Amino acid sequence: MKPDWDALGAEYEASSSVLIADVDCTVEQELCSDYGVSGYPTIKYFTSETDPKGDPYQGGRGLDELRTFVENNLEVKCSLADKDGCSERELKFIDAMQQKSEEDRQAQYKRLEGMKTKKMKPELLAWVNARHRLLKELVGDAPAGKEDL
Repeated sequence: MKPDWDALGAEYEASSSVLIADVDCTVEQELCSDYGVSGYPTIKYFTSETDPKGDPYQGGRGLDELRTFVENNLEVKCSLADKDGCSERELKFIDAMQQKSEEDRQAQYKRLEGMKTKKMKPELLAWVNARHRLLKELVGDAPAGKEDL
């Protein structure tokens, strides 16, 4: 797993939204204990929606599975502050939501919040997560930040 983890880290080394890191729990015992790490290897990821001590990653440990998880759940390609990475679909969504009232944006945000826990195809979940994140920026809850795996 270590070679795949290192390869993933190299892929995201210049990312402004994803940080791939590792901690040697035989050395950093207190840090690992504070974050509930007791078995090795343990992968946790951190976003504005996870537990402050991170959520456990339960997916595959190969490079392709790790990359897919990051792309679909962590990587921020589009934000209100930097629309260069936005798809046409995301730009249309931003424009439509900016024209709506704050109340309508809050309602859409809450609707998407509920959808995030439903079972759906990965592509649809990625679109739900992207809209939820953009709306979070629009409603001022918290701007999108560095998402970590």
